[in-house]
Amino acid sequence: MNPWISTLKRHRVVRASAAAIFLYGFAGAATVPYQALVGIRELRLSDAEYAMIALVASITNVALAIGFGLLSDRFQSYRRPLVFVSSFGVIGYGMIWAVPSALTFAIAMIAPLALFHATNSMLFGNVRAQTARFDPEEAAIVNALMRMMISLSWVLVPGAVGLILSGQETMIGSYLIAALLAGCCLATILFWLEPDHRSDHRPAREAAPEGGTGTSLLSPSSGRTDRPAQVRIVGASFAGIAQLLHPGILSRVLGVALISQVLHVNSAVLPLILTGQAQGEAGEVGGIVGMVAALEVIFMFFWTRVTRSMPLIHALAITAALYLVYLTALAFAAAVWQIWAASLIAGFAAAGIISLPISYLLDLIRDRPGLSASLIAVNMFLGGALGAGVFAFGSWIGGYPAASILSGVGGVLGAGLLLGLESRK
Repeated sequence: MNPWISTLKRHRVVRASAAAIFLYGFAGAATVPYQALVGIRELRLSDAEYAMIALVASITNVALAIGFGLLSDRFQSYRRPLVFVSSFGVIGYGMIWAVPSALTFAIAMIAPLALFHATNSMLFGNVRAQTARFDPEEAAIVNALMRMMISLSWVLVPGAVGLILSGQETMIGSYLIAALLAGCCLATILFWLEPDHRSDHRPAREAAPEGGTGTSLLSPSSGRTDRPAQVRIVGASFAGIAQLLHPGILSRVLGVALISQVLHVNSAVLPLILTGQAQGEAGEVGGIVGMVAALEVIFMFFWTRVTRSMPLIHALAITAALYLVYLTALAFAAAVWQIWAASLIAGFAAAGIISLPISYLLDLIRDRPGLSASLIAVNMFLGGALGAGVFAFGSWIGGYPAASILSGVGGVLGAGLLLGLESRK
């Protein structure tokens, strides 16, 4: 039997998590391709204001993801935090649809949607905690499968949303669609994901000493809070943060983030260049994004196989160089067909940029599933923050084409940083 199918059949947690992240991807796919159009063209945000909102939202997201990752590791609980954070997708997307304004857009992006996007890294953390006993090849399949689910969700949804809203003066309706899809993601986590099973090595309820009662350290029945337990929790949290701040880890995350920022910048400049200098229609954005997502799914298998015989960092460097070629072609595109042609390169390169960093980041802190998964959120934060900075600076010095090329150069610099770090190691 195909190892991908057999892995899904054997493990319910993989099936449920894959379905949840698939629906999470649906919600993002309904809005992200049109987010810059809604924010800048419809709600009249300036380029700098849009970039600032993206930056603050990234900061909020990474802080929440790290916090929930630490708590999940400490209490060995993943399902309940996932139920909590995924519920905010309905709130955030619904806010923008119900009260479309620049202020509502900013609040939703910075607060509820930043919290909702922690669902992504926490689902990876949940799977990582369960797959620690898997052999390396099966664990790699699970990681690739999870990321592939998000790309699959992008194959049809952007184009479908574009068709549904074609002819309308606004794309705000995409946020209603996203709110409904976020509700489906929440339902999947709530009703399909198995309840948390406490493990022996980090129980939420401390084992009682010999002859003790086994009462929870934070149990109301004890009549008091066990201060040493609180100290241990705080100490463990600081220890986890110290691990994240280790120069060896931070420098590698920065290198990955420099590569990842190309995706953030592309999501902003693609619709603006297509509907601007290329003289295309907003609905065509969904078709191009869907085609790229389909190519990503196909070529994720390719990159998974390539890394069996090639160092992962070398593969990442190749994808970064190819994405620079794509972003340069996008910058000079004067017709829609040119963007379609360039996007063939984007699909091949993005498949690697999306899937390869996940295994790399998860392996940086092997013994802390929630914390290592929060590195995905840290990468998203740094990638989003760097992307926002590149977008703002590039559009200021030379418009959206300059931002596109500058982003591609940054991706290649990130690959160079990783190559240098790994060669020294």
